[in-house]
Amino acid sequence: MIKVLSDILYKVSLQEVVGVTAVEISNISLDSRKVEPSGLFIAVRGVQVDGHHYINSAIIKGATAIVCEKLPDVLQPHVAYLKVKNSAQALGVIADNYFDHPSTKLKLVGITGTNGKTTTATLLFRLFRGLLYNVGLISTIQYQINEQIFDATHTTPDAITLNRFLNEMVEEGCEYCFMEVSSHAVAQYRTEGLTFTGGVFSNISHDHLDYHGTFAEYIKAKKGFFDQLPKTAFALSNTDDKRGGVMLQNTLAKKSTYALKSLGDFKARILESTFSGLVLNIDGAEVHALLIGEFNAYNLLAVYATAILLGEEKVDVLTGISKLTTAEGRFDYVRSDSNKVVGIVDYAHTPDALKKVLTTINDLRTNNEKLITIVGCGGDRDKTKRPVMASVACTMSDKVILTSDNPRTEEPDAIIKDMEEGLEAHFAHKAISITSRKDAVKTACMMAKDGDIILLAGKGHEKYQEVNGIRHPFDDKQILNDALNLYVNQ
Repeated sequence: MIKVLSDILYKVSLQEVVGVTAVEISNISLDSRKVEPSGLFIAVRGVQVDGHHYINSAIIKGATAIVCEKLPDVLQPHVAYLKVKNSAQALGVIADNYFDHPSTKLKLVGITGTNGKTTTATLLFRLFRGLLYNVGLISTIQYQINEQIFDATHTTPDAITLNRFLNEMVEEGCEYCFMEVSSHAVAQYRTEGLTFTGGVFSNISHDHLDYHGTFAEYIKAKKGFFDQLPKTAFALSNTDDKRGGVMLQNTLAKKSTYALKSLGDFKARILESTFSGLVLNIDGAEVHALLIGEFNAYNLLAVYATAILLGEEKVDVLTGISKLTTAEGRFDYVRSDSNKVVGIVDYAHTPDALKKVLTTINDLRTNNEKLITIVGCGGDRDKTKRPVMASVACTMSDKVILTSDNPRTEEPDAIIKDMEEGLEAHFAHKAISITSRKDAVKTACMMAKDGDIILLAGKGHEKYQEVNGIRHPFDDKQILNDALNLYVNQ
């Protein structure tokens, strides 16, 4: 794709220009290793890497234009240098220009919040596919264009990848795209330049403080997404969350709300909740859903409200909702061959998410069975939630096994020790620590008796375990399934 440099700089606030902008650009990149001849390199200051250190490498690879916040000491005569205040912010605008504004050629809906983003985005994708639309999906689990599936690298990819995918969706005739919008993406300007048709807020709780520093900054990042919505968009917020109203305070978009327990423009009530699914009353109509638990009632209501705001007919939406299945790794069922022990795999990796899953299980169980929870915490992430996770697990389970999640560059035993700080003395008989996640699953299955429930929390859909920077194959659902059938009732 060849563009004139001056064209792809449209609406970019330039502080200084050195060189000629009437030159052709054949590619754009924020990674100097991926620069090609006649390329534009955008030097972004990242969390771990500063792109300004790689400007010369990009020029050697063939870059003929550089966007940066600080001009190099030595300027090359054949290269155009564009100085900006914020390279990350400029990148979003440049990517949007380079790919011909793809987000304006379909209806792009962003879903943000601590929990429920993946499920809500996935359910919306499946609902609209069922309604016979061409649809795109950008989620933690995967990126998808109709039935084409691509591996996900981030919850919300970088601006270039994002716009490239959106452009491909447009070329494939997609009318909608549903995407997760993470707090990191907002803070790092990954969604800059995009035009959203709507935004959805699910909830907010303790998470990502390792990056944002304070809960207030985390809330600010989520709210920033709604603050940027245009007046032509809709902003849909969960008013049962005490910060649901905050998200809508400054938005120009049309405001709508949904709720189970308080007033809302879209209302639902749980009529039945079992391990077989939900029966809901949504805006006066009864619907049977295959999904389980109160948290999924919120997800389904958000899906319903979004579809109605997008102009779909109520009967068609409710019929579609009744057929929807959960996203992979979200309250995902596994049963032993004997059908006597239930295993549940869930991505719950925050205290609030874990509490919601355990609350759902406890609301549905008979209390004649044991609930065994296997849980760990990720390395190189927010350490403050580790003892809280252990405390929540022990408070709401009969037995708990503390184990590894993705230790990354940290020592697994050190992470578990942090978790153990949350164990009060009276929890001593409940909890054991097993460093190997696979051994932890095996032990839980050996402990389980007829009717017991095992929750394997934290990794959900992930097919790997990251240790010292290396990703090793590890599929929670497969490992739990194998262990259940090998050890249960032996």
